[in-house]
Amino acid sequence: MARKVAIYARVSTEHEAQISALENQVQYYDDILSRHADWTLVDRYIDEGITGTSIHKRESFMRMLKDAKEKKFDLIVTREVSRFARNTVDTLQQTRTLKTYGVEVWFTEDNIWTMNDEDGELRLSIMATLAQNESKKISQRVKAGQMISFKNGVLYGNGNILGYDRVGDKLVVNKEQADTVKRIFELYLAGNGVRKIQDIMEQEGRKTATGLTRWQSGNINRVLRNPFYCGRIVYRKQYVPDYLVQKKINNHGAVDKVYVEGSHEKLVSPEDFDRAQELREKHKSVKTDKNGKAIGQSPCKHLWGNKLVCTCGHAMNRRIAHKANDGTLSYIYQCYGQLRTGTPAGRLKKGLDIEGICDNSSFMEWKLEVQADFVFKKLLGNKDAIYKEAMAMAQDVAEVKAPERNDKERLEANNRQIEKLNRQLANLVDMCSEGDISREVFRSKKKKLEDQISNLEKLNDECRQRVLELEDNGAKDRRIESLSEFIKMTAFDARAKIPDTVIDNFVDQIVFDHGAFIWYLNPVFGNEVYKQDASDWKKKQHLQSLSDKCTLQACPSTGSNQRQQKNLSEITFSKEAIERANILAAFNIFVQLYKNDKITLEELRCVADKHNIEFNMSILNYT
Repeated sequence: MARKVAIYARVSTEHEAQISALENQVQYYDDILSRHADWTLVDRYIDEGITGTSIHKRESFMRMLKDAKEKKFDLIVTREVSRFARNTVDTLQQTRTLKTYGVEVWFTEDNIWTMNDEDGELRLSIMATLAQNESKKISQRVKAGQMISFKNGVLYGNGNILGYDRVGDKLVVNKEQADTVKRIFELYLAGNGVRKIQDIMEQEGRKTATGLTRWQSGNINRVLRNPFYCGRIVYRKQYVPDYLVQKKINNHGAVDKVYVEGSHEKLVSPEDFDRAQELREKHKSVKTDKNGKAIGQSPCKHLWGNKLVCTCGHAMNRRIAHKANDGTLSYIYQCYGQLRTGTPAGRLKKGLDIEGICDNSSFMEWKLEVQADFVFKKLLGNKDAIYKEAMAMAQDVAEVKAPERNDKERLEANNRQIEKLNRQLANLVDMCSEGDISREVFRSKKKKLEDQISNLEKLNDECRQRVLELEDNGAKDRRIESLSEFIKMTAFDARAKIPDTVIDNFVDQIVFDHGAFIWYLNPVFGNEVYKQDASDWKKKQHLQSLSDKCTLQACPSTGSNQRQQKNLSEITFSKEAIERANILAAFNIFVQLYKNDKITLEELRCVADKHNIEFNMSILNYT
C-alpha cells in the first residue's frame, strides 16, 4: 500500500557512545524504506543530544506533530518506544492525537502499529511504561554517581570564579584576582557597606571576574556569600524535582545541600567567612516565604511607577522627599541606574569615572499630577455622564449572583462537618468526666471545636442569604440603592484625582529627560506624543493656577512633518475617547467600592468583562 512516510530518530548524549549512534539509525531507516518500494519519504525528523522524558524540549518532534496535523504524511516510522518518548503519558497522548490526524506510528523493533485496534495500544502502554521505568533507573544511577563526585570534591560549572583560573579539572589561584577577593572581605569585616566597597573597587582600578572595571553591588555580594573562598564546596544549589521534566530549579531547602571540604587553596579563613555571613544576616532585609525562598521585588504600588522611564532606559525609583506637619507625603523620582552606580556628581567627588553614567535629574511627583490634570480634565468634564455609566454598572453588579446549587452543596457539607464536630465535643465531655483528660486540656479543645462550629454556622448564614436572594425580586433594587450613594458622592467629587484606570488605559509611557516629560498616549486613542518642559516649574504657582507658561509642546512624529506647539488647555480628544474615559472613570468608582469591601472581586470582574475593560489586578494595589 502506498504511504507517505516520516522518519523520527532521537539520539541522547549517553546513547551516542553506544551502538545506536545517529549514523547507524539513519542507515537502519534507509534499509526499511528500500524494502517498501511503494513508500514515499516526506521528511526526516531528528533530535540530537536531547532527553526523551519530555516532548517539549524536542524541536524536531514538535515540528513533526505540526506537519502531521497538516497531513503531510500518514505514517511515522521510529525504531522503538524509548526513542519516541520515555514518558508513558506523552507516548499515549501523542499517538492518540496522531490517530485523530489519520497518522499511524510504527515502532519497528517492538513491531507495534498504533492503528491496530486489537492490542496496539495495550502493547504500547506496556513498552512505554518500561521505557519510563528505565528513565527513572538512569536518573537514580546519575544521582548515585553525583554523590560520589560530591564526596570527591569534583568541580561543576565553568569555573569562572573571581580569584581562580581553571586549569583542566583544577582551579589555581590568580594572584591579582585573589588580592581583590581578600580586599573585599577585609573591607566588609572593617564595617564598610557593599555600596562603599563597590566604589573602592573602582577607585583602586580592580576588575571583576569578567574583566570589567565597572562594579555592581551584585559582584560584591556574590563574593561575600561564596563559601568556596574558605575551602568549602556546596553542591545541589539547584536540583531536578521531576526526572520526567528534567528542569532544574533553585534549591531553597527542598532537598539537602551537600557540603564538602575542597582541595583548592583558600583565599579567606573559615572564621573570617563565617563572621562575614553573620554580618550579612544582621544587615539582611530581604523577605522570605514559608519555604525560605527570597521574595523578589514587589510590584509597583503606585501608577506612575509603571509608566515612567528614564531617558537612559532604566525605570524610575519613587521615594519620600518630605512629610508635612499634617502627615501629607511628598514624593521624588530618581533613575534606578543612578541608585546602582551613583550620580555623576557623587562619583566625581569620590574620584570615579562618570563615562556611561546616567546624568538625568530627579523630579517631584506633583509635576506629573499637574500635567495629568491638564491632559485629562477635558476628558472627564462631564460628571453626569460618568454617573450614568456608573449606575449602569451597578445594574450589572446587582445581577451577579452565586450559583444556587453550589451554595446548597456547601450548606450540606458544612452541616455534615458541624455534626462531626458536635460528636467530637460530646466525646470530649465524656473523656473529661471520666478523668481521661485534665480540665485545662478539656477547656482548650472545647474552645477550638466551638470556634470551628461557630465559623461554619456563619458560612451557612451567608449561603442561606444568597439562596434567599435568588428568589427575592426586591434584592436587586436594594443592592443598587446600597451602592448609589457612594457612586454619586464619588462621581461628583470636585476634589477627586484623575482616576488611575483612565491614566492606565490612556498613557502608554512617560519618558523623563532632564526636566522634560514626553507623554506617549495609547495608540488606540490617537497615538499622540507630547513633550512638556517642567524644569522651571514652581510648585505653589502651578498648583494654585494653571498658567499659560505650562504649555504642551508636540514632539516630531516619526515622519517628516512636525506638529504645532499646543497649550495644554487646547488639547482635544475624539468623541470615542471621551466616551471611553467616562466608562473607565465609572469603573474606577467600582475599584474604590471593592477596596471598601462593598462589592466582591467576582462582581468587579463582571463589570470589567461587560464593558470590555482589560482587568489588571495591579490596579487594586495602587496607592
